[in-house]
Amino acid sequence: MSPADPSRRLVEHALAVSAADGCVVLASESTSANLRWAANTLTTNGLAHARRLTVISFFGPSVGVVSREGIFSTADVAEVVGASEAVAREASPAEDAAPLLGSEASTGDWDAPPAEASISVFDRFAPDLGAAFERAQRSGQLLFGFASYDMTTTYLGSSTGLRARHDQPTGLVEINAKSSDMTRSTWAGMPTRDFLDVDVAPVHDDLERRLGWAARRLDLEPGRYDTILPAAAVADLMISLYWAAEGRDAHEGRSVFSRAGGGTRVGERLSEAPLTLRSDPTAEGIECDPFLSTTWSSGAASVFDNGSPLPPTEWISAGRLEALVQTRHSAGLTGLPFTPYTDNLILESSQPAGDLDRLIAGTDRGLLVTCLWYIREVDPRTLLLTGLTRDGVYLVEGGEVTGAVNNFRFNESPVDLLARATAVGTTERALPREWSDYFTRTAMPPMRVAGFNMSSVSQAS
Repeated sequence: MSPADPSRRLVEHALAVSAADGCVVLASESTSANLRWAANTLTTNGLAHARRLTVISFFGPSVGVVSREGIFSTADVAEVVGASEAVAREASPAEDAAPLLGSEASTGDWDAPPAEASISVFDRFAPDLGAAFERAQRSGQLLFGFASYDMTTTYLGSSTGLRARHDQPTGLVEINAKSSDMTRSTWAGMPTRDFLDVDVAPVHDDLERRLGWAARRLDLEPGRYDTILPAAAVADLMISLYWAAEGRDAHEGRSVFSRAGGGTRVGERLSEAPLTLRSDPTAEGIECDPFLSTTWSSGAASVFDNGSPLPPTEWISAGRLEALVQTRHSAGLTGLPFTPYTDNLILESSQPAGDLDRLIAGTDRGLLVTCLWYIREVDPRTLLLTGLTRDGVYLVEGGEVTGAVNNFRFNESPVDLLARATAVGTTERALPREWSDYFTRTAMPPMRVAGFNMSSVSQAS
């Protein structure tokens, strides 16, 4: 076996040499391209390749999981299989043990070669970025940022005959614009599958407009303000909500989705606004893996469920909590359907109020946030989060932005925010600022929230 051998052959060889009662093997083949720039100058670019092999061995209800990077030789594969079996033999019985899925769950073209990224993905984007550098230079601005593109092919095979394969492109752009004296700063981010839909010029227009807003600076005290959150900030908050929506935690009284007196809040109304939070592997522009592939068990996923098809799921439907993230095991404990975790998230209103500018125009007095960062959970029972605003907070008066204000630390629960939404805009693809290293496939609306708790002034820029 040579480095040229496709990852699917690694999977087949691992299954062939396995001596376990059952075996699931995951192999991923990734190529990634990137560009970085600072002060209107491209600084680095590169192309990288990575491989990962995970062998999950089962002896009865006991499980052993071992992963390795850069698996190329037959001996390497056999070593990982042996290590996984050794772990499984020493392991206690797994609480979530269940029969492995069979060939009926197979999907994708197993025999196709891995998809690959190329630096040519930036052929259209790079010249547009260069034009933005020239424009920024003339305007006394400095642009910083990066663009990355990753193509990962995942192969999942099992001793029960399951064979599943998927190609997943993941692209993003982050641009930070600063005034030449570095006193004003703002940010924009975009997700993409191919960079053909990234238009730098209008993004730069908006960055330039925000720098202009910041020419007037005001200081505000901490307090509760009507606050407009753009789609990126809403994405960070809804991802935090999604990660907290594990069925077992809720059933056992450990989360914001636990019902007083026992059980879960499924069926309860969380918002009077007609909001739906959902996941769908086929959602246009944010397509994701159509089957579950996990290398460890948790409250959100089980290695016994590997290969499970991921259907469209509404987590919140018209303001009502409809489902929680469930493994087959937790579904049995809670009595709720098996609704597995999916790697995209969409929030939408059946009565959208328009784009971000419409929300600004409809605000008598409030704040407009650029983005959030350093978000951390404070209390899982209420899903209270704390974090900071970053790269521009603006004062809105009489439907217009009248200047920039200081940054704040906030303390809020995204569940409470859904209940206090006073206007929800049109859903668009969005890149979360805080969670973009882990979750990029979102579509979110801008949102105006009553009484957003800006708990203290922050010195963050």
